Amino acid sequence: MQYHIAMVCDFFYPQLGGVEFHIFHLAQNLLKLGHSVLVITHAYDDRVGVRYLASGLKVYHVPYLVLHRGTTFPTLYCSFPILRNIFIREQIQIVHSHGTASTLALEAIFHANTMGLRTVFTDHSLYGFANIGAILLNKLLKFSLTNIDRTICVSNICKDNMIVRTDIAPEKISVIPNAVVSQDFKPMEKNNSLKGNKDPNKSITLVVISRLYPNKGIDLLIRLVPKICSIQKNVRFIIAGDGPKYVELQQMIESQRLQDRVNLMGAVPHEKVREIMCQGDIYLHPSLTEAFGTVLIEAASCGLLIVSTTVGGIPEVLPEHMIVYASETSVSSLVAATNEGIRQLRGGEIDTSLFHQEVSKMYNWMNVAERTATVYDDIYKDASANDKNWLVMVKRFYSRDGIWANHLYVLSAIGEYILYIVLEWLFPRSDIDLAPKWPYKEYASGTRF
Repeated sequence: MQYHIAMVCDFFYPQLGGVEFHIFHLAQNLLKLGHSVLVITHAYDDRVGVRYLASGLKVYHVPYLVLHRGTTFPTLYCSFPILRNIFIREQIQIVHSHGTASTLALEAIFHANTMGLRTVFTDHSLYGFANIGAILLNKLLKFSLTNIDRTICVSNICKDNMIVRTDIAPEKISVIPNAVVSQDFKPMEKNNSLKGNKDPNKSITLVVISRLYPNKGIDLLIRLVPKICSIQKNVRFIIAGDGPKYVELQQMIESQRLQDRVNLMGAVPHEKVREIMCQGDIYLHPSLTEAFGTVLIEAASCGLLIVSTTVGGIPEVLPEHMIVYASETSVSSLVAATNEGIRQLRGGEIDTSLFHQEVSKMYNWMNVAERTATVYDDIYKDASANDKNWLVMVKRFYSRDGIWANHLYVLSAIGEYILYIVLEWLFPRSDIDLAPKWPYKEYASGTRF
């Protein structure tokens, strides 16, 4: 069965990151399977209105107020009029939202359920329970997913985290990992010839490509780099990325006089990632939290040995011979793991030139799209006539959480339904022009070019 799908998230092109690439590649491959797919995100600078990307992928850039790290101002109701118009105009059947931290994504689920549409949510991150920000975010997510049809997590640990945070039934959660376009991350031939050769004096380059935020382990990295440089004389670092820890990295390099051994590149475009990775031998990943870790697949595909912490879903990503784990999330453990990785490469114990072929067999975006389409099929297979009945959904809100939260949830649902009735009266469906359908399959196959 073919569906009309709206992917909704604050994070999308031209902003780059794991969530953005997941949405793009998933949408592209769903188009190849014959589904009708569009993306709804907020405006980026002068990118407002409707744009088309590769294969005719339609993107709505909605002009909303943008807050911290690219997410829109939370309003609950204010996004309803324009989202309703898009859903009707594009004849959407399934609203597939991405990202716990995206307010637009969570609001879209709420509005889609009110309109009787099927809803899916994909979670890409792990969140804790110990600080006020995480508690409030978990409460918001629990409210938004009360009437969700299916949830997708990118790893098993992410699924466990989602169950604890939202009390969603495990049978409604599927685990579908990220993937990588392996052709875009081929090793360079000149590097391949060096892999697996025993050379105790071989120069080793460690690569770090990350957003420079505390949750990515940058504080550990700041303390780790001088220690490795003092122990290993023929080791240099390439660090790419930007964020609030950039200045501290600069200060560390200057205070330790490591300008000749550490190349701090700042933000780099995604098309340069392969080029940077292929300059290295080891990819260092000191992250403190990670639901999956797509960058590890990209690095392994480029022929790099991985040195990483064991947090989150990282142990699920790659086979053991491709990665050296730190026993603890600490500087001393990361130093020991890095030294072990260097020893293995210099001792010729591992041939990383075979990694690319192995990764290309393990991860494929078409496989991800097919498994996602199976989730869509299951929604309709298990559908009940009462699933989207408003009274039934209100009862779910009332039984969802503590007594104060229950009443707030119900009041929000009542206000939403009143607004829905008003919109149906002021802007009747019959007055909304339906968008002409793009010949997706023909353009995806190239027959129309």
